[in-house]
Amino acid sequence: MVQQAGEPGREAGVRIDVWLWAARFFRTRTLAKQAVDTGKVEVGGQRPKASRTVRVGDALRVVRGEQVFEIEVLGLSDDRGPAPVAQQLYRESDASMKAREEAALARRAARDGYRPPEHRPDKRARRLIRALGDIDAS
Repeated sequence: MVQQAGEPGREAGVRIDVWLWAARFFRTRTLAKQAVDTGKVEVGGQRPKASRTVRVGDALRVVRGEQVFEIEVLGLSDDRGPAPVAQQLYRESDASMKAREEAALARRAARDGYRPPEHRPDKRARRLIRALGDIDAS
C-alpha cells in the first residue's frame, strides 16, 4: 500500500523499520531494525524505537555505511516495490546530496595511487608477511 501526502488512508503511519525497507534503504527488515536499534536512524534528531510510526512530513537522518542521508518522508508504504516507486516515498535535501558526493570524491581521491598486487603472495612472501606481523605484535 502506497499512501501519498494529503491522501486519506486507514492508517496514519507505518513502522519505521518497515518504511526503511520499503523505501529501499536496507535490503531486509531485519537490517532496517538493527540500524534503528543501533542508532543509525534518527527522526527529528532523536533515536526512535523500531516500532515508531513514521508519518508524512517526518525528517529522518539515515546512516548507511559511510553514507548519510537527510530525508523528508513524502509517502508511506509497507510494501517493497520497484526502485522508482520507492524513490517517490522521500525527498533528500540538497545539502545531504552534496555532502554524499563530496565524501565519495574524497574516498575516490584517497584510493588514487593504490595499485593492488598483480598476484597472490607465494609461500616465501607469506612467510615474510607473517614475520612482519609478528614484529608489530611485540
